[in-house]
Amino acid sequence: MGRVGSCFDNAVSEAFNSVLKGEYVHRHVFATRAEARMRIATWITDFCNTQRLQSVCDGKSPIDYEHGYRAGFTEKLAA
Repeated sequence: MGRVGSCFDNAVSEAFNSVLKGEYVHRHVFATRAEARMRIATWITDFCNTQRLQSVCDGKSPIDYEHGYRAGFTEKLAA
């Protein structure tokens, strides 16, 4: 993170919001805000975190990357 007022402060959240809007929100019509919140939350937990491959995570989904990181971390502790 950068200093206050730096262009890098919100870079991660802005990138995520861009992907969310481009890949999901603008492709669907929601009847109510409650429906939109529920469907977006479901998209994030079911697809984005478990299936969508992320370039930042070496081409893995965030959940797979985290599992691999934790497995490697525990192996180092055991050694």
